[in-house]
Amino acid sequence: MEARTASIQRNTSETRISVMLNLDGSGKTDISTGIAFFDHMLSGFARHGLFDLTVRAEGDLEVDCHHTVEDTGIVLGQAIREALGEKKGICRFGHFLLPMDEALVLCAIDLSGRPYLNFQGDFPTERTGQMDTEMIREFFYAVSYSSMMNLHLKVLDGGNSHHMTEAMFKGFGRALRMAVSREPGLSEVWSTKGSL
Repeated sequence: MEARTASIQRNTSETRISVMLNLDGSGKTDISTGIAFFDHMLSGFARHGLFDLTVRAEGDLEVDCHHTVEDTGIVLGQAIREALGEKKGICRFGHFLLPMDEALVLCAIDLSGRPYLNFQGDFPTERTGQMDTEMIREFFYAVSYSSMMNLHLKVLDGGNSHHMTEAMFKGFGRALRMAVSREPGLSEVWSTKGSL
């Protein structure tokens, strides 16, 4: 089987981002964004999705974390899209219900080629570590649109911003793992249209 990997770079006046992704990895990570909490979340995503992920991000953190988080989402989404190629033989759909202490998060994915984000989650604090909680939605928006996936993320219960966010990233990893997994006996794209 062909390796499902991608290496993407994006350089702007605000950020310099590089991402290397292996969808068929073992959860190995090497992540440095300058935002420790964000590094922790990306590591959880990769570990629980069994993706090998390397991220290097340098951004204008003296302004705030917005550009670094959003642009990392853009590049990660591009890497997912490139690594999947024509999407032949994959399950396409993935879902996971992830509990983390008092938090409970639902994540559902369709690798349909049609970008959409349905995000429902209200955080009790404005920040977790050095990361603004409003950037959680912006990150997943960037990932969903640059990867061309339909992504639903809903906090069903929660009271701690750290737990809620971590449940989102880990749930996203588990749901994406399911969606990109190969379906036994399927060699074509799983769509009546013949393409995704």
